[in-house]
Amino acid sequence: MANIRLIGRRIRSVQSTAKITKAMEMVATSKMRKAQEAVLAGRPYAEKMQEVLADLASQPGNALHPLLERREPHRIAIIHITADRGLCGGLNTNMNRATVNFMLESHIPATLITVGKKGRDFMVRYGRDVRAEFIGLSDRPSMLDTLPISKIVIDDYCSGYVDAIYLAFTRFVSTMTQRPALQQLLPVEPAVVERVGEIEYIYEPDRRTVLAELLPRFVEMQVYHAILESIASEQSARMVAMRNATDNANELAQDLTLNYNKARQEMITNELLDITGGAAAQA
Repeated sequence: MANIRLIGRRIRSVQSTAKITKAMEMVATSKMRKAQEAVLAGRPYAEKMQEVLADLASQPGNALHPLLERREPHRIAIIHITADRGLCGGLNTNMNRATVNFMLESHIPATLITVGKKGRDFMVRYGRDVRAEFIGLSDRPSMLDTLPISKIVIDDYCSGYVDAIYLAFTRFVSTMTQRPALQQLLPVEPAVVERVGEIEYIYEPDRRTVLAELLPRFVEMQVYHAILESIASEQSARMVAMRNATDNANELAQDLTLNYNKARQEMITNELLDITGGAAAQA
C-alpha cells in the first residue's frame, strides 16, 4: 500500500510539472515570435547602413575619425550578452564558454561589459574584470534602453582606455539553431558591400560631417541588434527546452502509471489469495 501511495504522489507531481513546462513553452513561443519579428525587421536597416558607411569610409581622409582609428591592442573590452534567466538549455553555458575561450586565446587583458544576469554571475564567480553590468532588460527593448551600453564603449574607445571592443552574443539562425558569435565592434571596419549597378550618394552638408554622425549611430545599432538576436535565441532555446521537458514528463508519467497499475494488480491478487486461503482453511 505504501508503494502504491508513493507512486501515486510521484505521478501527480510529474503531471503538475508537465503542466508548468507546457505553460512556459507557450509563453516562450509567443515571445519568440515577437523577438523574431524584431530581428528580421532590423536587418534591412542594418544592411543599408553598412552600404552607406562603406561608401563614406572609402573616401580619403576618413581614417582620422576616432572610431575608425586602428591601434595596437593593449587592452580589449567585450560586451558579453546572455539571458537573465535559465531554463533555456545550454544557451548561457555555450555563450560563457565561447567568451572565456576567446579571452584565453587572445592573450590580451580584457574588461567586460555584461548584459544579462547569467553572464554577470559567471564572470564575477571566476574573477573576471567586469567594468559595467546591465540586467533586467525587457523582452522587447527599445534603442533607448541600450544607449548606455553604447555610450560606455564609445567613450572607452575614444579615450584610449581600450584599443578594441568586441560583441559576444548568440546569433539567431532558426528556431532549433542558435550559435555563439564574437565580432569586432570597434574600431569600425566597414564591410565590403557588393553593389548592383553604380550608386552615387549625395551627402549634406559634406561626407566628413555625415560620417561623424553616422559612426556612433552605427555602433548603437550594432549593440541593439546583437541584443535582439540574443533575445530571439533565448526564447527559441527556452521554447525547445520546455517542449522537451514536457515530453519527458509525460513519458515518465506514463511509465509511473504502468508501474502503479502493476503494483495495484499485484496487491489485489495478494488480497484475493489471502481471502481464498482463509476460506480454504475454514472449510
